[in-house]
Amino acid sequence: MDRRLMDKSIHRPHWIQRPWIISMGLFFFCGGCSLRDMAMNQVGDILAETGATFTSDEDPDLVADALPFGLKLMESVLAETPGHTGLLLATSKSFTQYAHAFVYLDAVQMRSVDYYRARELELRSKKLFLRARDYGLQGLEVRYPGFGPAFMADPQAAAQRVDTGGVGLLYWTAASWASAVNVDKTDAFLLADLPKIDVLVDRVLELDESFENGAIHSLLISYEMIRLAKEGNPEDRAYDHFQKAVALSGGFDVAPYISYATSVCVPTERREEFIQVLNTALGIDPQVKPEITLSNILMQEYGQWLLDHVDDFFLPPLDPLSKNEKFNP
Repeated sequence: MDRRLMDKSIHRPHWIQRPWIISMGLFFFCGGCSLRDMAMNQVGDILAETGATFTSDEDPDLVADALPFGLKLMESVLAETPGHTGLLLATSKSFTQYAHAFVYLDAVQMRSVDYYRARELELRSKKLFLRARDYGLQGLEVRYPGFGPAFMADPQAAAQRVDTGGVGLLYWTAASWASAVNVDKTDAFLLADLPKIDVLVDRVLELDESFENGAIHSLLISYEMIRLAKEGNPEDRAYDHFQKAVALSGGFDVAPYISYATSVCVPTERREEFIQVLNTALGIDPQVKPEITLSNILMQEYGQWLLDHVDDFFLPPLDPLSKNEKFNP
């Protein structure tokens, strides 16, 4: 009889005859997966911390050129580590800042030159803001499992689940969402989201109004002017938030001044107050707070442009500063 039929084992691969080899192979295979996951999470950790490098930079053009690649890199890493809350927060924040500083503000300054191109940029910024919002919501879902469906069903109850550790995600979700509404006030679906945004901003105020130098108050300067079903005069509420934003930043953040000038002074025809607020903003040393150096430089550039185009926003001056104008430098 053929010996191959008598002893089939001689034709089995040697690794089948040695189970420990299979076990070791599986160990190394799974170990490789773990090492890859660890490596991707470490990359995520690094990317989550790079925001400070950009915000402290004093060269806006350099940052404008570098950010798109950084944003796509963040998204690529998130595709591999969708549960990385730190990276989700950083991505939401970075998309919001990029959309505002390098897309939306360009659109505003282009309106009088090329309306159609300006509108294209506005709509692009809207898409970027909504992208940022979605990353923020994803981060909240990861940190607080079930948050998404619960928030859609009962925003108030869902927001109460968020503690101080989730303030960043709450703020940047609200900021990007509100910015999208501000860009396109004709979008009925976005306008219908205002009550949800209300809940987010109110929860941030409850948890930590000093977050990032009073950023929530700076956001509310403009948001109060479009907020629905809120008691009191929106101009008064916006002014109160302006004062708190200035106080919490020590008067070194340019953003609240720009927001107050454009969101309150322009629609209420306060030309002289507009000029005073902007001149005060331009007098701030942009590098006193390194973490907002880039923002200060960009906001001062925008503030100077606003001053140079003041006649585009107001009728010619007729009367001196009216009693309704509140700013007192």
